[in-house]
Amino acid sequence: MVMWKRNLFVLWIGVFFTSASFSMVIPFLPIFLLKIGVTQNTELWSGLLFSAAFFAGAISAPFWGRIADKYGRKPMIIRAGFVLFAIYTLTAFVTNPYQLLVLRFLQGLLSGFIPGSIALIGTNTPSDKVGYALSLISTASASGGIVGPLLGGGIADLVGNRWAFASAGIIVLISTLLIIFWVTEENFTPSKERGSVKNDIKYACCNRPLILVLILTIVTSCSIMTVEPILPLYIVKLGGSSDKASFIAGIVFSLPGIASAIFAPYWGKRADKVGFQRVLVIGLLGGGVGSLAQILFIHIWGFSVIRFIYGIFFCAVFPALNGLVVKSTPDDFRGRAFGLNQTANQIGGMVGPMIGGFLGGIFPAQSVFLITGLLLLAATAVAYWYANDLNMVMKPKMAAEK
Repeated sequence: MVMWKRNLFVLWIGVFFTSASFSMVIPFLPIFLLKIGVTQNTELWSGLLFSAAFFAGAISAPFWGRIADKYGRKPMIIRAGFVLFAIYTLTAFVTNPYQLLVLRFLQGLLSGFIPGSIALIGTNTPSDKVGYALSLISTASASGGIVGPLLGGGIADLVGNRWAFASAGIIVLISTLLIIFWVTEENFTPSKERGSVKNDIKYACCNRPLILVLILTIVTSCSIMTVEPILPLYIVKLGGSSDKASFIAGIVFSLPGIASAIFAPYWGKRADKVGFQRVLVIGLLGGGVGSLAQILFIHIWGFSVIRFIYGIFFCAVFPALNGLVVKSTPDDFRGRAFGLNQTANQIGGMVGPMIGGFLGGIFPAQSVFLITGLLLLAATAVAYWYANDLNMVMKPKMAAEK
C-alpha cells in the first residue's frame, strides 16, 4: 500500500476512536454535573467546563505546533493520546465540579490528537488529493461522533457516567497504540528556524490568506460551541422524558455526524475540483440557515430532521478551512500554521460556550440558535467577499529567511 494511503487509513481509525471517546463523555458533561450534585447554576458551570479546555488549548497550541515542526507531528499525536487516556480515566473518579474543571483545563493544555493528525495528513498527502484526504479524516471524526454519543449514552444509562469516562480512556489508548506502530511520517523536514511563538504570529499576520482562515475559524468555532452547553438540556425538554435523557441526547447529537459521514467525501472531491473557498461558502451558508431553522421546531422529530440537514452542509466547513491552511503555507511552517489554527479554534470554542451558557441561563434556548445562525451567516459573507484572497496559493519564505 502507498505510504500516504496507509497513513490515511490508520489515522482514520485513530481519529475515529479518539472522536468516539471524546463524544462519549463531553456532550454529557451538563448531565454529569447533575449526577455529582450540581443543582444550581448548572448552565453556568457547563459553559465554564466547556470553555476551560478551549482557553488552555488556545494558549498551548502554538507551542505544540512549533515543537511539531521541530520534532515531527507523529510524536505530538502520541503525546496527546496518552494525555487524553490519563485525563479521561481520572475524570471517572471526580467528586465535585472543581476537580472536573482542573482536568478539563489540563486536557486543553496538553492534548491535540486530532489537529496533529490533520497536520500530518496535510503534509504527507499529494497536493491533488489533499481535499479528499482531509474530508475523509472528517468522516472519521464524524463517524466517531456518531458512535460515541450512542455508546456513551448507553453506558451511562446502564452503569453510570463514570464508566463512560473510563471506557473513553481505554478507547483513546487503543488509538494511540495504532499510531505508534502503523503511521510513518515521510515528508518531514525539521525546522531549523530559531524564533518564538510571537514571531510565528507576526509571520501569520503577513500571510493574508492564512489570517483570513484564522478569523473564519474563530467565528465558526464560536458559533458551533455556543449551542453545546444548552443542547443536551434542550433536547431533554423537547423529548419530554428525563428517564432516557442521555440516550435521547446521544441520538440527536449523532445526526449531524451521520450526515457528515455520508456527505463529507463528496465535499472533499468537490473541493479538489472547484476549490476550497467555494465549498466553504456553501457549507457556511447551509450551516447558518440550518441553525436558524432549528428555532422553528418545538418537537423532537422536526428538530432532529433539521439537525441532520444542517449536518449535510456544515460538514464541508472545517475540511475546507484545513485545506486552505495547507494551500496557504509552506511545508516547514505547516505545524505552526495548524497550531495557530487550533488556537483560533480554541478561542472560538472558549467564547462560544460562555455565550451559550449565559444566554441559556437568562433567555429561551432559541436565542442561542439565533446567535449561532447569525454568526455563520456573517462568516459566509466574509468567505464570499474575500474569495480572491482565500484562493491565493502562497508559498512564502519564513521570516528568518527574508
